[in-house]
Amino acid sequence: MLHVKDIHFNYGDFPVLSGISFSVNEGELCGLFGPNGCGKTTLFKCCLKFLKSDRGSVHMAGKDTSKRSIEELAKVVSYVPQEHKPPFPYLVREVVLMGRTPHLGGIFGVKRRDKEIAIDALEQLEIGDLADRPYNQLSGGQRQMVLMARAIAQDTPMMFLDEPTSALDFQNQMKIWETMKDIAAEGKTILACSHDPNHVAWFCDRVIVVSKDGIVADGPPDVTINEEVLDMIYSDTCSVRRSGDVRVVMPRSIAGEPGARSYPATEDSYNQYENIEIKD
Repeated sequence: MLHVKDIHFNYGDFPVLSGISFSVNEGELCGLFGPNGCGKTTLFKCCLKFLKSDRGSVHMAGKDTSKRSIEELAKVVSYVPQEHKPPFPYLVREVVLMGRTPHLGGIFGVKRRDKEIAIDALEQLEIGDLADRPYNQLSGGQRQMVLMARAIAQDTPMMFLDEPTSALDFQNQMKIWETMKDIAAEGKTILACSHDPNHVAWFCDRVIVVSKDGIVADGPPDVTINEEVLDMIYSDTCSVRRSGDVRVVMPRSIAGEPGARSYPATEDSYNQYENIEIKD
């Protein structure tokens, strides 16, 4: 569904992406994971034609994106940005309905079915009570949920999600990731950028790990989210443990490992992990 080949991009004389290549299969929930400044958002923008790469190509659904119009691309891929500052006080239902724009039919405009799809997207995320509230009066987390609903309403075979849970509380983070798994199970392809190693390890079918030097690992979470890979990008900060069948990434300072870096931690921080079973 997505094929990225040899993407290069510089901001002026500063190289950000150098020779990035990977593919994502249809119906796959793929995590794009890595530290700040490694170019994840820039890669998204190159794939979506917000930025023009210096070299390389991107194919979606078998066609080079450089040969697709913006209107055509909007029927193939939806996008949830890291942040969005609303310029006008649109109602939430209107913002979500904007996701239907690529499907509107000329002079006939918005159909009843388009409105139903928008409301269904809100209900899917359990935020239907926000429908008649001004979007620009919502909290950052609520706006993020609304943008996710808009992407769902757009009903494209592919979704690009840039830190879709960064402003959300834990309950809503889990809701968004579970929703992404459900959407992928329907056959849609999702590329989701995240800074949280646990999220990509728990929910993704596959994880692409990137650093400032490019892609350092690509494969299923149990292969890519391990201490060796995490040491490469976070310099001996993380420990990987198990709680039953679940793998958990935590700071080495909290794990109590000898020689670990020291970070402030409260008693509650230690209590959170005290029952985790440690396995070699």
